Amino acid sequence: MKLLQDIHGGLDPPPNCDEIIVSSGYEYYHYNCDGVDDRGWGCGYRTLQTMCSWMISKAVSQPVPSLHQIQETLVAIGDKEKGFVGSKEWIGSVEVGLVIDKLYDIPCKILHVSNGYQLNSHIQEIRNHFLSNQSVLMMGGESDTSSKGIVGLATSSLTSDSYLLVLDPHYYELSTLDDNEQTTTKSTLQRDGWIQWRNINSFHLNTFYNICLPQTNVLNMA
Repeated sequence: MKLLQDIHGGLDPPPNCDEIIVSSGYEYYHYNCDGVDDRGWGCGYRTLQTMCSWMISKAVSQPVPSLHQIQETLVAIGDKEKGFVGSKEWIGSVEVGLVIDKLYDIPCKILHVSNGYQLNSHIQEIRNHFLSNQSVLMMGGESDTSSKGIVGLATSSLTSDSYLLVLDPHYYELSTLDDNEQTTTKSTLQRDGWIQWRNINSFHLNTFYNICLPQTNVLNMA
């Protein structure tokens, strides 16, 4: 299946925002996009693949790893036991950072946010990341266990509101025999909320979040 690129293109920005920063150059990886039905467990892997696709679009020659290769990498570095390969175990932001470091030699910072109430206090750090590194982020939580990519930030000095551009990997589409056939469109994905601007106050308030920030500026990639 041919993957769509930069599915945020043409999406209306949040109201009254005077600064909008968006990471472009990624491919949208989602459930079953390669014929592997990973519904219920693969969201972290798909967000990782989206992040890797961004790196490849900038400078890195290492290809996007498959789900199997991601599991093999985590076993090889000693993070997981051998039985992890071929399993349906989830991965989170920490594992994503380990894989990026191993495969691309890009260190990752894990931003730990103790609860959703504290997200707003980390907006400046997220802003600095997009300005200096530009890469797609991964966000995962405790009770909010659904992995999500973060591809942009918008802020309003008028209302003091902040928004994250959230890329949801849970979209499922049947793969086809024709690798060039894609039955969905960017506009459909936008309409159905698979890519959307979310107010920082809309996230779960009573869960911690871990955000993986690849430090791509060390390689002068961005």
